[in-house]
Amino acid sequence: MGFTETEIDPARFLEDVEMRIGEIVAVEPFPEARKDVYKLDVDFGDETRQSAAGLTDVYDPEDLLGSQVVAVVNLGTVSIAGFESECLVTGVDSEDGVVHLTPERDVEPGTRVY
Repeated sequence: MGFTETEIDPARFLEDVEMRIGEIVAVEPFPEARKDVYKLDVDFGDETRQSAAGLTDVYDPEDLLGSQVVAVVNLGTVSIAGFESECLVTGVDSEDGVVHLTPERDVEPGTRVY
């Protein structure tokens, strides 16, 4: 496995990409979407945002409730089958499907990732 992307300025990355820790407070199936995703409500402390996340292969809804996730919060809103996804919950591919990224320990919702 080799890295394929060109190098970027680290300061620029931190200026441009805003990642925050959020807590999943609601999970619903989303059968209207073309891909198999959940509708999530993610609490960032001062506000709650919606996200459509492809975590269905690895997680049942009750497994996600209360878990903390790393999310990108400044990508704007994307409409998916009429649902406004307002943040991107980050994840990685595994043998079983997408696994969400989470902090090693619980931290305050809304904490910035750097």
